[in-house]
Amino acid sequence: MIQLRQLTKTYGEGPHRTTVLDHLDLTVDDREIAAVVGPSGAGKSTLAACVTLLEPPTSGSVVVGGRELSSLGERDLRDARRQIGTVFQSDGLLSRRTAAQNVELPLRYLGVTPADRRRRVAELLDRVGLSTRADHYPHQLSGGQRQRVGIARALALRPRVLLADEATSGLDPEATASVVRLLRDLRDDLGLSILFITHEMETVLDLADSAARLDHGRIVEQGRVVDLLRDPSSSLGRALLPRRAHAASAPGTTWSVSYAGADVPPDWLARVGTVLGVDLALLGASIGAVDGHTVGHATVAVPASTDPDALVRALAGLGLHARRTDAAHPPVRRVDAVLEPVA
Repeated sequence: MIQLRQLTKTYGEGPHRTTVLDHLDLTVDDREIAAVVGPSGAGKSTLAACVTLLEPPTSGSVVVGGRELSSLGERDLRDARRQIGTVFQSDGLLSRRTAAQNVELPLRYLGVTPADRRRRVAELLDRVGLSTRADHYPHQLSGGQRQRVGIARALALRPRVLLADEATSGLDPEATASVVRLLRDLRDDLGLSILFITHEMETVLDLADSAARLDHGRIVEQGRVVDLLRDPSSSLGRALLPRRAHAASAPGTTWSVSYAGADVPPDWLARVGTVLGVDLALLGASIGAVDGHTVGHATVAVPASTDPDALVRALAGLGLHARRTDAAHPPVRRVDAVLEPVA
């Protein structure tokens, strides 16, 4: 488990004092993958440095596995840091060492015997699917493979938590998908807590259980990913599953319909039409599954004669939230004309 309590980081003094992290509270439970997202300059990199105490917080505390790292002395802090594996955007591999030798480095520095090092390295490379690349140098590996070597190295000392800072940034879609699958498998197999810092919203959907939005050093919104997607007022939920302009059009009024409940029937469009005695036209939708839960939104056209209050009630009874979005009732946030899988 990772707990950040009122975590604050400032630089400078007096009028030149700059607050980069401002009283952050964040918890990553055991076996949870939590994502932190935010624009450039929001404080994401400083947050990563403070979690590992590479940058000491100005105030507040960092608790990992029940130990408050910010109160430890230098020797105890070195021991505690072994419980945190780190993976960064740059794989950080040494170019003159093979994949196996790169994974071996933390074990060598810790004084593990050669025989135990060989066994552990072989186990780790097999776990990340690179046992046949043990003797390859970084330049002989793809970007995704190098990142998996970096993950194997981060796991060498059997950490309890994993910190991934922009770990998929710059990878192609196939490599990103392979790293996401690996991180999920490692969470499940090893019981890791993973703090995943990123600006890639699609990766958050595929990977994270919960998400928090960091803005100007403050967490301005956080929650379970499914709950954020089902909350029509959530700006983070809208960013995770954006609405794009649709191509279709139809007479009548236009409504945005979002999944707000857990048991929305798949034939909700037909059911509402039957209840109201009208034909509803589907103009576009982005609907899929996140962690086994159906989420998404749709744009529908409704005959102009339809009672809007009756429409809202009928949709709400099926676990859907509705808002009129045609020109007379802005804002207009519309959706794709095709169904898009979310996970």
